[in-house]
Amino acid sequence: MSGTEERPGGTTGIDALLKRVRAGYERVGPRDAYEAARAGEALLVDIRYAALRERDGLIPGAVVIERNELEWRLDPQGSHRLPEATDHDLRVVVICNEGYASSLAAESLHRLGLHRATDLVGGFQAWSAAGLPVVPASAQDALGPAHETPGPAQDTPGPAQYTPGPA
Repeated sequence: MSGTEERPGGTTGIDALLKRVRAGYERVGPRDAYEAARAGEALLVDIRYAALRERDGLIPGAVVIERNELEWRLDPQGSHRLPEATDHDLRVVVICNEGYASSLAAESLHRLGLHRATDLVGGFQAWSAAGLPVVPASAQDALGPAHETPGPAQDTPGPAQYTPGPA
């Protein structure tokens, strides 16, 4: 069974899901994302995991948000939002390694009402191949404190924290 056909129980394979998700918005290429960010018209959001950022480097000016925190950080109504997440008109370009996970992440942002969210065709690898700026991960300190965001559990105690009682 290929990833594009309907499965028993109405489930869909990942290829069909990606096709359906991507039909809901216009994706951008590396050069367009670069120009939009330079003009202050888009927020670049790098959702790659740490090992890939360390191996391949960082996009200067991109905000690093772990994928599992993306919605909390970009929801304009959320208590853990980034300062840049001011309203639902924010243009966000989500960047993963090769442009697959970022498509699903952009669709999730659409469900939060961020109607201008999109993702980078080909991801970081396409950005790098296009010869656009990349800095070593070791340069992260020079990029400033807003470059990588701590998670909600790291900066605010949550109500569901477990404290063991007496045995």
